[in-house]
Amino acid sequence: MAKKGPRAKIKLVSPDGDDVYYSEKNSRNTTEKLKLKKYNKKKKKHEIYTEGKMSK
Repeated sequence: MAKKGPRAKIKLVSPDGDDVYYSEKNSRNTTEKLKLKKYNKKKKKHEIYTEGKMSK
């Protein structure tokens, strides 16, 4: 059975689109697209990842 509540799974995509992180956010409190600073393993530096579309 699926979880109940406002938490949604999101995909965080790097600026050039070559790296991806998966996370969750509370869609009631955060209605706009999420932006987080994460580490890009391929470039070996921190970048700002933005919320992208989840593919099913």
